[in-house]
Amino acid sequence: MAITAAMVKELRQITSAGMMDCKKALTETDGDMEKAIDLLREKGLAKAAKKADRVAAEGLVDIVTSEDRSKCSIVEVNSETDFVAKNDEFKTFVKDVAKVALNNDVKTVEELLATDFNSDIKVQDELNNKIAKIGENMNIRRFETLSNEGCKYVEYIHGAGKIGVIVELETTSVTDAIVTLGKDVAMQVAAMNPKYVSRDDVDEEFINHEREILKQQALNEGKPEAIVEKMVVGRVNKLLKEVCLLDQPFVKNGDLTVSQLVAEVAKNEGTSIAVKSVVRFEVGEGIEKKEENFADEVAKQLGN
Repeated sequence: MAITAAMVKELRQITSAGMMDCKKALTETDGDMEKAIDLLREKGLAKAAKKADRVAAEGLVDIVTSEDRSKCSIVEVNSETDFVAKNDEFKTFVKDVAKVALNNDVKTVEELLATDFNSDIKVQDELNNKIAKIGENMNIRRFETLSNEGCKYVEYIHGAGKIGVIVELETTSVTDAIVTLGKDVAMQVAAMNPKYVSRDDVDEEFINHEREILKQQALNEGKPEAIVEKMVVGRVNKLLKEVCLLDQPFVKNGDLTVSQLVAEVAKNEGTSIAVKSVVRFEVGEGIEKKEENFADEVAKQLGN
C-alpha cells in the first residue's frame, strides 16, 4: 500500500513520533493506522496512543437537571462557526432543546426532532427556523437523558459550553456537600476524560491489548524475560490508575483519589454514595471539519 504524506501527518498528530519513524511504522504495517500506533508504542517512540485531534466543529453543549436531581438531560447542538455558538439566540435554543429532552420520553435524535418544541411547532421546525434566521447550518447531534431509581444527578459545564458532564450518584440524599462532591467529580471528568469509572468496568480485551504492548515495550528495552511479567503487572496497574476515574488522584487535592474523596464525603454526610456512571460530551469530538481561511470565514459571516 502506498504511504501518503497525509497518513504520515495523521500518525504524527496521534503519537508525536518523528516523521521518519511514522513513515517506517506505516510501511511495516502496510498502512494500518492502528497497528502503526501499536508498533510505535512498542518501540517507545509514541508519547500517547491518542486519536488525532480532529475536533473542529463548533456549537454548544448544555444540560438541564430536574429540581429534585432525579433526572438530567445533556444535548450537543452543532453550528458551522464559533460566531453562532456565542449567539444568545443560539444558546437559548440549545437550552430549550435540552428541556424538551428532559420533559419527554425520547430515545433518539429523530424522536427528539419530532417532539413538540412548543404548542405550535416541532423541534425540527424550530431548528429550521433558526437555520433560516441565523443563516448557518446547524444540527442536533446527540443527547442523553439519565433517570435511574435511587440515583441523583449533578451537572457541570466547562468552557462556556464546550464540555458538559453529568455525574450519576447512587444516593438518597441531596445535601449541599453531596452536590459539591458531584460538581468536583464532574470537573475531574471534564479535565481528565477517564475511559472508565472503576476497574470493574474495564473490559478484558482492553487489558489484554495493553498488556501485550507493555510486554513488547519491556522486551524492546532489553529487560530480561524473567522480570518482564512483573514489570507488565506494575505498568498495567499504573495505566488503570490513569484511565479509571475512581483511581485517579483528585485534581483539587492530589493526596486523595476520587474514590477516597467520595468515601470521605459519604462518611461526613452519614449516607452511602457511589459514582455509578458519567456522561461527557465535548463539542465536535470525532467530527472532522475542513480547514478554512479565517478571512474567508469572516467574509462569509458578513455575507460577502
